[in-house]
Amino acid sequence: MIYLVLVAVLSVVTFVAYGLDKRRAVNGGRRVPERTLQILALLGGWPGALFGQRRFRHKTKKLAFLIVFWLVVVLHVAIVGTVVYLSRR
Repeated sequence: MIYLVLVAVLSVVTFVAYGLDKRRAVNGGRRVPERTLQILALLGGWPGALFGQRRFRHKTKKLAFLIVFWLVVVLHVAIVGTVVYLSRR
């Protein structure tokens, strides 16, 4: 249950970060570093990142970023899956 709350909160934070970065990109402001977006996704905000990419049409064509993003998603799911598997033994 704690994990689901954490994912929900981090997803909202990550979604907002994508929106903020998109707005700053359009207006020429100081950007949210890609590393920050990737760390938020790794910590559990990847569903929010995915929604943010789709909703704001942001970071959807930068191949290098997308490769890292999907590796982060796979890594996050693998870590969570391993923890769940080991905790049930």
